[in-house]
Amino acid sequence: MRRRAGLRAPARVESNMRWDGDDYQKRFDDLAAKGVDVHGEVAFVMRYTPNSVLDAGCGSGRVAIELANRGVATVVGADVDPSMIATARKLAPAISWVQSDLAALDLGRRFDVVVMAGNVPLFTPDGTHAALVAGCARHVAPGSGVLISGFQLGRGYELDEFDAHAAEVGLTRRERYATWSGKVFPGDGSYAVTVHAKD
Repeated sequence: MRRRAGLRAPARVESNMRWDGDDYQKRFDDLAAKGVDVHGEVAFVMRYTPNSVLDAGCGSGRVAIELANRGVATVVGADVDPSMIATARKLAPAISWVQSDLAALDLGRRFDVVVMAGNVPLFTPDGTHAALVAGCARHVAPGSGVLISGFQLGRGYELDEFDAHAAEVGLTRRERYATWSGKVFPGDGSYAVTVHAKD
């Protein structure tokens, strides 16, 4: 039986830190080899039966690649870190990978789901969170599209700020959970997974 990961994986930093994409991916490969389920975010996203997903802050591509493996027709991964994107391209060259700061990202298209897994807002420089949310929101399809975000609480960017930034760009909170497995919020109060929709 596979164990589900209680992962609080670091996301990519938008400014002053550098990651090694291969080393980052190896952490998840090692966990998976031990029987840990590293795809809780993917299972959550699949509840929405998307045809298209933007993995915003995709890192080495773990979430995006598994979404494609599960039959999502169009998957795009975006991350600011060149090493992360290089690893993702090496692992899945058929997926579209974009190196970009999420705040500046403008692909000129909309997606059924935009997902920010892996604490992306916590690795975004202070003062740029509103721009981060706006960058993701511009890719959410009106009416049926959702922005799904998961991050740890108590680390400088809180849910009231996040909800306010989402509201500023026309997103309405629909659901909130304590874990990617759908545990009732607030749970232990350390983590939140939120679903916002664009009306």
